[in-house]
Amino acid sequence: MSTLLAWIIYIIIGALAGWLAGVIMKGGGSGLIRNLILGIVGSILGGWLLGLLGIHFAGEIGQFITAVIGAIVVIWLASLISKK
Repeated sequence: MSTLLAWIIYIIIGALAGWLAGVIMKGGGSGLIRNLILGIVGSILGGWLLGLLGIHFAGEIGQFITAVIGAIVVIWLASLISKK
């Protein structure tokens, strides 16, 4: 798989994870576009956080689970910051 295609898939997975995290968080979301962006950032954060814990998921579904976990954390943090 080419590097460009891998990045495109990574962005799509992150965006979908951001949308799902916004749905899961209900009131914690910040609107569709912002949740998509936070999902992409969250997918990177999720990979890093789970890596620190020694947890690794394989395949695209594993990537998606990791991205959703990271997106939930990022949306939660963003909602804390925006309430102050």
